[in-house]
Amino acid sequence: MSRVFIACIFVFQVVVLLVLKGHHADTITFAFWKFFTDYKLLLIYLVIINFVTFAAFAVDKVNAMNDRSRIRIVTLLGLAFIGGSVGGLLAMYLLHHKTKKDYFTVGIPIIMIMQVLVAFYILNAGW
Repeated sequence: MSRVFIACIFVFQVVVLLVLKGHHADTITFAFWKFFTDYKLLLIYLVIINFVTFAAFAVDKVNAMNDRSRIRIVTLLGLAFIGGSVGGLLAMYLLHHKTKKDYFTVGIPIIMIMQVLVAFYILNAGW
């Protein structure tokens, strides 16, 4: 859990540093859908990584029920960190998997907040 928190705080700090250094647009926009229609490849990536993350949680749940080899925690959190946090959160609560583990119930929402912040920054970066 502490590694997830530290990684998210690091990303927060990088975004704040970039904003303080002046790497932002003159106006602020919330047009996420327009951004994702302009960058369809990013949208496709996010859909695929969320599907893969959901599938990884599902496989881990099946393996847990059958006493087989499990998927490592760092792998599940890593998939969430690189863009699959929505798929991970959906899998947690739809499949009732890892909902009693703090590093998932707190870690994945922190990752989601970090990803929204990064997406908002990229949307308003003015590049």
